Amino acid sequence: MTSGRQSFVQGAAILGAAAFFTKLLGAVYRVPYQNITGNEGMFVYQQVYPLYSTLLILATAGFPLAISKLVSERLAEGDEAGARRVFIVSSVTLTLTGFLFFLLLFAGAPWIAGWMGNREWLTLPIRAVSFALLVVPLMSAIRGYFQGHQNMIPTALSQSVEQVVRVATILFAAWWFMSREGDVVSAGAGAVFGAFTGAVGALLVLLMFLRGSGLLRQVPQAGPGAFAGRDSVRYVAREIWRLSLPICLGSLVLPLFSLVDSFTVANLLKWSGWSVASSVEAKGIFDRGQPLIQFASFFATAIALSIVPAVAEAKARGESGKMEERSSLAFRLTLLLGLPASVGLAVVVRSANVMLFEDASGSDALAILALTTLFYTLGVTSAGILQGMGNVILPARNLLAGVAVKLVLNLLLIPWWDIRGAAAATLIAYAAATFLNLAAFRGQLGRMFRLRETGWALATATLLMAGAAAGAQALLTAVTADWASHRLAMTLTSLGSVAAGAAVYGIVLLGLGGVRREELRVVPKWGPRLVSLLESRGLIR
Repeated sequence: MTSGRQSFVQGAAILGAAAFFTKLLGAVYRVPYQNITGNEGMFVYQQVYPLYSTLLILATAGFPLAISKLVSERLAEGDEAGARRVFIVSSVTLTLTGFLFFLLLFAGAPWIAGWMGNREWLTLPIRAVSFALLVVPLMSAIRGYFQGHQNMIPTALSQSVEQVVRVATILFAAWWFMSREGDVVSAGAGAVFGAFTGAVGALLVLLMFLRGSGLLRQVPQAGPGAFAGRDSVRYVAREIWRLSLPICLGSLVLPLFSLVDSFTVANLLKWSGWSVASSVEAKGIFDRGQPLIQFASFFATAIALSIVPAVAEAKARGESGKMEERSSLAFRLTLLLGLPASVGLAVVVRSANVMLFEDASGSDALAILALTTLFYTLGVTSAGILQGMGNVILPARNLLAGVAVKLVLNLLLIPWWDIRGAAAATLIAYAAATFLNLAAFRGQLGRMFRLRETGWALATATLLMAGAAAGAQALLTAVTADWASHRLAMTLTSLGSVAAGAAVYGIVLLGLGGVRREELRVVPKWGPRLVSLLESRGLIR
């Protein structure tokens, strides 16, 4: 296993690259899926998808890290046999736990589907996704074992394979069932079954690495006292749950936002007098918002969070000045990218809606959801910085408060304002959670965001960007009004409007000194190249 070790920086880079790839693929696939299955298919998938997200986070956020800690502790003491015993105990424990949860979810599917408001449509998809629980726990144990050896390649490769196989299953199942039967329930069930096929693909990759590591040929002998003391089943299981539970709870808060919508939106619409078909259609349209927000926030969060490990490093070294400087850079880049993305998406959402989803249904609600992008990106960055500073519980608690706000506002606003009320509830809830995070930096926010120095430049650039995007959209809509393909016309309109807005924003922001050379230079990987490009064109001070 020694040859497979990487430095901390290399390991973080490998896992970061895998996470970037999986998130990019995860942000894209819903568009073709919706195009194949329609709004009803989107409803079926998105009602059950939060359950899959919960399972995925349970498998990736807590257990591998806990197991890797126990394994690495024993390896540091030269106890390779002890590390293998930890792996065996954790594998058996987690597999049995997964099997129990599988039985509960499979058997309880009719009741869960009923609580979600449509037992006929959702029972089969919930049962389909439950099979992932038979595979994911063992996969987590193997990932944790390799990470304990500081070998991140098996985890990174298996994550990539898992996402590719899952997305391929989703799109193939959607095409197969819709083309042969036109059955959105079967298409949705086949799509969420991708959680199982993806996990199987990842497990096969991990088993190949496991076989190559020699672990399968070096199973520790179960002699007297072999699984006693700190290697006992009870001790290892208790330690795994103790270490992983805070991480799992913190990571599970985000899927709770979607779970709130799964259990409330369609139900509240029906209780307000909507027919079952209309409520299903409306919830499917509302669910278009998630990929739109992922598109808009993708690069803002990717760039900002690439700086967060440097915050943790400065904290560990006791370099408070560097820690504040890097936190400030992460915040400013998030604001510089998140604000125009949020406003710009709200401006072009109607044409983008047609471009991606074939019609403009629900554009008002999606415009409200688009404004969530700013608070989502700032929330992710602030949570990452707080965690880098060692404060793991606070951002999870704040997000949980946001979930509570979301639930209350859904109950109040949906009967009055349909899916626009749900969108407004999401916007306000994310804003509340983000402001609670930012409150932890009170007294420092002025320095971190540099709003006194550059706030007017940012505001001016954003307003001119919105005007340019709106003007380009109006012009291109008029020019393409007679085109035979409305979707093609809206594609040109959307992309042209985004390009016009982005160009105006960048030129005005740089021209007014809203971003400095030294800020861009320290952005990992991209910064120096971008500075050189801008300097060669005289666009940065």
